[in-house]
Amino acid sequence: MDQDRVAKAFVDHYYQTFDSNRAALGRLYQDGSMLTFEGAKIQGAAAIVAKLTSLPLQQCAHAISTIDCQPSGPAGGILVFVSGSLQLGGEQHSIKFSQMFHLMPTLQGSFYVLNDIFRLNYA
Repeated sequence: MDQDRVAKAFVDHYYQTFDSNRAALGRLYQDGSMLTFEGAKIQGAAAIVAKLTSLPLQQCAHAISTIDCQPSGPAGGILVFVSGSLQLGGEQHSIKFSQMFHLMPTLQGSFYVLNDIFRLNYA
């Protein structure tokens, strides 16, 4: 398994889905998944999707700057760290962000998000 290729494919899919149909992100999470969004912890796929779809980001576009990944443990997990910028509809300037995903393999041969940590970078 080429972890760099998996990480890149996941990141492309995640942000394309986030920007076009956030509700569809629920398929990437499970009941044991946890999102920490700007310090607030949310557990479970349904609660995570509720949080993501409630964000006041009607129109947004992510531009990815970097993707770093490493293997995580004997179960075949992958840690993925993303940095980039978020352009909000109607706004002139973009906002920098960082996000970390802990991907775990499924029995079907794909991956799900076990942990997701998101932070805006105000600097």
